[in-house]
Amino acid sequence: MSGHSKWSTIKHKKAATDAKRGKIFTRLIREIQVAAREGGADEDSNPRLRTAVAAAKAQSMPSDNIKRAVMRGSGQLEGETYSEVTFEGYAPAGVAVMVETVTDNRNRTVAELRHIFSKNGGNLGENGCVSWMFHKRSVITVSKGDAEEDELMDVVLMAGADDMRDEGEHWAVDSAPEDHNTVLEAIRAAGIDPLSEEVSRVPENTVRVAGKQAGSVIRMIEKLEDQDDVQNVFSNFDIDERELEALSA
Repeated sequence: MSGHSKWSTIKHKKAATDAKRGKIFTRLIREIQVAAREGGADEDSNPRLRTAVAAAKAQSMPSDNIKRAVMRGSGQLEGETYSEVTFEGYAPAGVAVMVETVTDNRNRTVAELRHIFSKNGGNLGENGCVSWMFHKRSVITVSKGDAEEDELMDVVLMAGADDMRDEGEHWAVDSAPEDHNTVLEAIRAAGIDPLSEEVSRVPENTVRVAGKQAGSVIRMIEKLEDQDDVQNVFSNFDIDERELEALSA
């Protein structure tokens, strides 16, 4: 699995003490609004909205904030109109990068992302330049200290997961995007709290980075994730887990 999976797990561990909690809420609210706009305000018939609301509750977002975001997205309240735009490019060492944004000003977002790419040794590319390297998958990680292999395997396969892999200190459960909520709910129903969960863009192939190159890649990804309109950053770097933790400490 690429460094992205490890990166997501580290971010999840830091989330409880993240000084940028306001930014986390902003991202979640935008995701709820877009999900409600595209699929309606009913969580039962809108899996994307159900996932977004669950993520917001996991971050202790007040229920009133969630309700207002759903109402704005579904047109019951006035508010900004956001569009989803995905950008593609390369980080140092030829690492492929995909950036998912939700923005009310595409021109501003393009300019800011282009600046981040170029200033950090990468380049923003044309649509399609790297997307062919990725496919959407549900990725749920569970600490080995929280679940035995056989126990977790039985739970996730019964729920419709496709695979479960050993990734050092944790298990990675791989499923089709449409099965994400079912598998996640089954894991939680078994009394297991995942380290991280997301519908991710998983790379077909990876680029191994280390040393200065690894540091450059991580710095660029951090800068991209700090940009206000960015929702998710996916890449195909691979890196030693201990080195990644040291670089992101």
